[in-house]
Amino acid sequence: MHGIKVNLGPRSYDIIIGRGILNRLGQELLKLRVGTDAYIITNLWLKNKYGEKLRQELRKNGFNSHFKIVPDSEKSKSLEAAGLVLKELAGWDKSRKVFIIAFGGGVIGDLAGFVASLYKRGVSYVQIPTTLLAQVDSSIGGKTAVDLDLGKNLVGAFYQPRLVFSEVNFLKSLDKKQLASGMAEVIKYAVIKDRRLFTLLENKYKDVLRKEPAVLEKIVATCSAIKAGIVSRDEKELSGLRTLLNFGHTIGHAVEAAGGYKAYNHGQAVGLGMVAAADLSRRLGLVDLGTVLRVSDLLRLYGLPVKLKGVPIEKIIRAHYRDKKFIGKENKLVLLRGIGRPKIVRNIPLSLIKEAVKTVRH
Repeated sequence: MHGIKVNLGPRSYDIIIGRGILNRLGQELLKLRVGTDAYIITNLWLKNKYGEKLRQELRKNGFNSHFKIVPDSEKSKSLEAAGLVLKELAGWDKSRKVFIIAFGGGVIGDLAGFVASLYKRGVSYVQIPTTLLAQVDSSIGGKTAVDLDLGKNLVGAFYQPRLVFSEVNFLKSLDKKQLASGMAEVIKYAVIKDRRLFTLLENKYKDVLRKEPAVLEKIVATCSAIKAGIVSRDEKELSGLRTLLNFGHTIGHAVEAAGGYKAYNHGQAVGLGMVAAADLSRRLGLVDLGTVLRVSDLLRLYGLPVKLKGVPIEKIIRAHYRDKKFIGKENKLVLLRGIGRPKIVRNIPLSLIKEAVKTVRH
C-alpha cells in the first residue's frame, strides 16, 4: 500500500493506493470526521457490482449511505445534471451531517466535486476513483467543473477532497477502451516528468495491457506522486508549474468539443493532442522527429489513435480558442524540449498550430 500526501496546509489530504484495501475505507473516514451520512454519486454498473460491498463497509463503521445514480457520460457534467443532484441531495439531507463520495471515473469525480463545492457553501467530499484515468489524474488536485456547449470545464472551482482512496483492484474490470483512455494520462506524465516511467511503459506494455496488478499499482503510485508534488507547489496554476499537466489537453479538449464529445473520449482526444503538441514542438525546433515518433509509437502501443478522422480541422481550431489558457488573443501551449522536459510556449502562430493539427489528420 502507498500513502502520498498533497501538502496544502490546513487543506492537505492523503492519497491511499493499494490492492484489497476497501475494508480500510471506513476507518480512514472516521479519522477525518467528514460526517455521518455518505451521499454516493456513482453509475448504475458500479452500484450493481460494488455498491453492496461499499455500503457494508460504511455501515460497519457507523455511516449511513445513499446512492445517487447518474449516467456515466459527459452529459452528466452539465449545469442541468448538477442542479438535479443538488435538489435530490437537499431532500435527502434533512437533519443529517452529509458528505459526498465520488465513486466512479473522471466524469463522476468532476460532478461530485462540483456539487460538494456548492452545497451549503461547501461540504466534505471523498474521491474513490474506479478508472485508471481517475486514479492517476482527475481525482487528485481539486479541479471540479461542468461543461457548457461552448467548451469543456468552463464552470467550476478548485475544491479539494478530504481523501483520495485508490483501490487498484477496481481496475480489473476496465475494458480495453477505458484502459487505453487512462493510459493517455499516464503517458502524459511520463512525457512531461519521468523518463524512467516512459521507458517502463515502452518495455512493460504487455503487462499493462494484461492488467498485471503490481505494474498497475506502480503506475498509479508514480503518477499520483507526480501530480501531488505539482499540486502542492502550484494548486491554482499561478506559478505555471501546474500548467505543465495540460500537455496535450489544449488541442485534446478542442478535439472533444469539436466532435460533440462523441467522436473521441477524453483519453483518445488527449492522445491526439499530444501528437499535435509534439509535432508543433518539432516545427519550432525544440525536438527532433525521433522524439515525435517515440511519443506517437507509445500511444499506438496502448491502442490510442494517433490519426484524426471525422472531425473538421477548422472546427477544432475554433474550439481551441475557448481554452481557459487563452488570455485575450494570447495562446499558451505546453510543448516539449525532450522526453521529461516540458516547455510552456506563448503566442504560437495560428498557421503552425493548424499545420500540427493537420499532421494528425487521417
